Amino acid sequence: SAMASCLHNRGPDDCGVWVDGHNGVALSFRRLKIIDVSDGGHQPMLSRNERYVLVYNGEIYNYGDLRRELIAAGVSFRSTSDTEVLLEAIAYWGLKAALQRCNGMFAFALWDRSEKILHLARDRMGKKPLYYAKMGRYVIFASEIKALCAHPAFRKDIDRNALTLYLRYCYVPEPFAIFKNTFKLQPSELLAINGKQNNPSIKRDVYWDSANMVATALREPFVASETEAKTRLHDLLLDAVRLRMIADVPLGAFLSGGIDSSTVVALMQSVSDRPVKTYSIGFDHDAYNEAAFAGEVAKHLGTDHTELYVSAQDALDLVPKLSETYDEPFFDSSSIPTYLISALTRKEVTVALSGDGGDETFGGYNRYIWARQLSNIAKNIPFGSSLISKGLTALSPEQWDGLIGLLPGKRGIAALGDKIHKVAPLLSIRDDLDRYQALLSLWNPDVLMADAPGQTRKKFRIPGEKFCRNRNLDYVSSMQVMDTMMYTVDDVLTKVDRASMANSLEVRVPLIDHRVIEFGWRMPAHLKLSGSVGKVALRNILYKYVPREMIDRPKTGFGVPLAEWLRGPLKEWVGDLLARDALYSDLGLNRAEVDKRFAEHVSGRRNWSHQLWAIAMLSDWQRRWLS
Repeated sequence: SAMASCLHNRGPDDCGVWVDGHNGVALSFRRLKIIDVSDGGHQPMLSRNERYVLVYNGEIYNYGDLRRELIAAGVSFRSTSDTEVLLEAIAYWGLKAALQRCNGMFAFALWDRSEKILHLARDRMGKKPLYYAKMGRYVIFASEIKALCAHPAFRKDIDRNALTLYLRYCYVPEPFAIFKNTFKLQPSELLAINGKQNNPSIKRDVYWDSANMVATALREPFVASETEAKTRLHDLLLDAVRLRMIADVPLGAFLSGGIDSSTVVALMQSVSDRPVKTYSIGFDHDAYNEAAFAGEVAKHLGTDHTELYVSAQDALDLVPKLSETYDEPFFDSSSIPTYLISALTRKEVTVALSGDGGDETFGGYNRYIWARQLSNIAKNIPFGSSLISKGLTALSPEQWDGLIGLLPGKRGIAALGDKIHKVAPLLSIRDDLDRYQALLSLWNPDVLMADAPGQTRKKFRIPGEKFCRNRNLDYVSSMQVMDTMMYTVDDVLTKVDRASMANSLEVRVPLIDHRVIEFGWRMPAHLKLSGSVGKVALRNILYKYVPREMIDRPKTGFGVPLAEWLRGPLKEWVGDLLARDALYSDLGLNRAEVDKRFAEHVSGRRNWSHQLWAIAMLSDWQRRWLS
């Protein structure tokens, strides 16, 4: 009960506990009512044959089809909830076969009363989280770490390997978690915990594999015409959106005005008999403000649109809540607007669709373009790239900026010296995938930590890298695979899940429907990234609903003006966090290196906003969870 109460925001509408004291099993649950808002969806839920007990977070989008199939096979139901459909599907087909039929987002625990086995499972893409910890004779599991902390057997001992990985990537990648003996269940993973023994054994399995999916797609590409490929993608997206619009509560959508969210909203509006409720966040900063674009798209599509402009003070008021919301160190500053748009949306609806996940499958990140350009440069100067790298950094950032100031009219790239110093080291890396790993790394743990565990540095590689090397994938495809298997799960989906559920809002993501991703990988590469234009096929679908001129503009991203805020309204707050002695004495960080970068950033000489924000978030997390 204490653990479940920590997750109240994830499920404010109902709660339940089921205990089998003889076998040492306890299940608890918090419910956010979405499908069948009656008590028929109450959990923990017992199957009709009384063999299984289930606690489940998420939605099975195709539960209607599965329900009809089960009824035809003679299965009867007591409710209209998707929870019962999942439970009876498992009882009828078996766990693995049932999950292979499911299209949804979920994390659940299933107790098999007959075999005395506890099963933990997670959806294919890792939309819903599931942590577990082995503490002595206990196995503890929950949707968030804060619930684990409520168990008396849980120990909050920092895992130095996980801390090292956080400093490199600015989130803790799966299967690691920030505490020792604590792990994240990985996407599509099944854990079977044998409860017959005093020391429970754990067996792992998967019911879907993203690497195998990519291999199959590349082996069996879609060979019809471009028109047929776009039509097929359109139909799949439309069905993915339709399935995610099924709810017994009010529904809306996030709308940033970019390609992904605009496509989702356009498809929603095309099948809705009333204006879709849409929501966007704006900033009084042109480089980060997409609210005007979102407003234009909303007006053209005829949605019921709401927008909220966010000030630096709004962000400052929210920042102290982030370490409570993300109970593991988490860097992504776009969690600020994500939290704010979730709070705005929840005032009117309980479910929202978002456009997350399109960049990875359909080649939308700018870094894919310029990482490929860096690769071409390095290959064209195979024996001189290291010398060029050293030459570019021979001048300080200030000296480079001074040279730019001598140009006629003083035209140039803002903060060119800083950009040169960040890009130059990448040229000296010979291997493309090693270069991409360096590109994704914000801090070098060797510089920041006196005792950075070398074992993790040597052994941990981005999931999917080995697959890409063995398959000899092209560079862009390799980046997409690695992002799908790590960045999407550990950053993008984590950000959205925690921010939305902190506001008791369920967010559904059509672009990570496994059928869409599988087909995306079967499509010709030029329909995803062509030259410097990404998401070609998605653009062409969107053009059917929205004029091209509303969409064809540089990618902005869902971020905040962090660099300016750290020199202005957030300077004092971040400075205090970076000055905390415990950050250095307990976590072993290099104070001199942090102080140096903070001084360089505040002076305007360098832009270390992301690196400093990562340390500030770590410090605030430490203050909240380790004090």
